[in-house]
Amino acid sequence: MNIQNNGRPGATRVLRQTFGSAILGLAAFAAFSAGAAHGQTIKIGVPVPLSGSNANAGTDIVDGAKLAAAKINAAGGVLGKQIELVPEDDACDAQTAVQAAQKLVDAGVAAVAGGYCSSAALPELTTFHRAGIPYVLDASTNPKLTEMGYDNVFRTIGRDDEQGPFAASFIKNSLHAKRAAVIDDNTTYAKGLAENTVEALKKDGVDVVYADSITPGQMDYSPTLTKVASLNPDVIYYTGYFSEAGLIVKEARQLGLKMTLMGGDGTNDPTLMKTAGPAADGMIITTSPLAQFLSGAHGFVDDYTKAYGHGPGPYSVYEYDAVGVTAKAIADAKSASPAAIIAALHKIKNYPGVTGTIGFNPKGDRSVAVYITIIVRNDEFAAYQRQDASGKWVAMK
Repeated sequence: MNIQNNGRPGATRVLRQTFGSAILGLAAFAAFSAGAAHGQTIKIGVPVPLSGSNANAGTDIVDGAKLAAAKINAAGGVLGKQIELVPEDDACDAQTAVQAAQKLVDAGVAAVAGGYCSSAALPELTTFHRAGIPYVLDASTNPKLTEMGYDNVFRTIGRDDEQGPFAASFIKNSLHAKRAAVIDDNTTYAKGLAENTVEALKKDGVDVVYADSITPGQMDYSPTLTKVASLNPDVIYYTGYFSEAGLIVKEARQLGLKMTLMGGDGTNDPTLMKTAGPAADGMIITTSPLAQFLSGAHGFVDDYTKAYGHGPGPYSVYEYDAVGVTAKAIADAKSASPAAIIAALHKIKNYPGVTGTIGFNPKGDRSVAVYITIIVRNDEFAAYQRQDASGKWVAMK
């Protein structure tokens, strides 16, 4: 299935195509703001990058949230009220994120479901913690987010200290690499994943010949790649975001580098292929399962594709579940009070999410996080390998 971005229909067409114009036309969403003044909606904030190089990922997350809210509202809402989404642009920037979070607090959100860059999610979390508002993360994977001792943070996705050992095991036991280079972009997320991967690689006996950062936003990474190539690694693992990954992959192949190129879950966006072109073919990515590779997400993929004219982005399905589990907590609490929602979220153990059963441990992390590897083939992401129950690497069907 091709999941390239090919344009976005208007909101009216989106909702009508998916759920029927009689119930979920644009008028239903327009009514949100009017109803809010009379307490007829429950506001859920969605802080994501809607500008800058990661805007594509942020828009996909908002679209996943809209799909979840539309389904909930079509079924009568929660506590007799409609869910009102309040997206806010954090631009994946710490300072902008503080402003975005405060805007959501001032808007009176009962809860927040979103987040993309950990560097933005961390300051957002501090603001929401001070305000006592629950924050359910769908894509921010830095361990610090749930290691700060805050009781209002939850996650529908795994952590970098889970993905790092997973990547290291793949590099050693599937690729049988002896020498590895790990490159990050010095952001909170990328640095954390790189450090966890390097630590695991060393424990696994793989020689880490290079571990350093690039500066994102550059137009040429060939000096770094040339230096890395001189160290003869069997694999290069890039832990930054897709915007730089596409250029790195393209330049690596232009330089004639033949080693395996890999990326972390910040590279799992279709924009990667747009930037890299044919050079991306064969790149392997460690990631939480994309929607098209989840057995329980076929309906979600169909609804998303009908609504937006293209397949879902990598984190839209985790945002769909973040909004869904938040609504479940509101229903369980029988209250839209942030404190009551936080308490109810801590009690959730077996929420039937599209991404699988969701429960939270005492820190707020997802109890069971799953990772797979995917590969770029013919300008598309294809399922590649996973670990079976015994830890053996097997092909995905």
